[in-house]
Amino acid sequence: MSHHIVEIQDLRYTYPDGTKALRGVSLRIVHGESVALVGANGAGKSTLLKHLNGCLVPEAGTVRIGGFPLTAKTLSQVRKTVGMVFQDPDDQLFMPLVREDVAFGPLNLGLPPEEVEERVRQALETVDAGHLADRPPYRLSAGEKRSVAIASVLAMEPSILVMDEPSSHLDPRARRQLIRLLGSFRHTKIIATHDLDLALDLCPRTAVLREGRIAADGPTLEILQDEELLESCRLEKPLRLQGCPVCNGKGRTVSA
Repeated sequence: MSHHIVEIQDLRYTYPDGTKALRGVSLRIVHGESVALVGANGAGKSTLLKHLNGCLVPEAGTVRIGGFPLTAKTLSQVRKTVGMVFQDPDDQLFMPLVREDVAFGPLNLGLPPEEVEERVRQALETVDAGHLADRPPYRLSAGEKRSVAIASVLAMEPSILVMDEPSSHLDPRARRQLIRLLGSFRHTKIIATHDLDLALDLCPRTAVLREGRIAADGPTLEILQDEELLESCRLEKPLRLQGCPVCNGKGRTVSA
């Protein structure tokens, strides 16, 4: 799969309860791009991401990775290329020890034990979690679980990194570490997030989802300064673009 281009064409998906989550989404993301997917709750972000590695099967439309359609026959190869970090790390961490969770993917690739061990070591060091290798995942903090979940994906050495709300439940220090880590990942990144400041930090391009459709797609700074667009999609400007409330007169009190 050369170039690892992601192409989504007229993607549609309806959940069994009748909820129409995606209503004709089309996107093209080229190798090396960092793209944020933003939108209010229920806009379709998580549903869209789950189609990129075959967790969900389209009702209609197509998903292509590197020029190949995502099908039952190509699924195993796609999952080597697309590494997905789910919104809840507990959905990914299920082994007794951290090192076993990180080793799970490489072992299933059939790699020799010594290579698996080296990938586990490197992945945990990359997320500054080497000291957690022999800890059970259920004993980790939310930030530590997030780091280990990312390590479990990095150990697969994907060319496309897909993340669903990566900064949720992180304290400020863990969030800064996450931004530094993701900034160092030089391949394709697709990040669904409510954290618009994180999108501004990491993604030159942003696509806005509204009710299962693409409402806008363009340079992140332009998108996040469009107040009319953000309002229509139930979003707010990132904090750094809002300005100081005191300087703007919004934080002043009137003395008696």
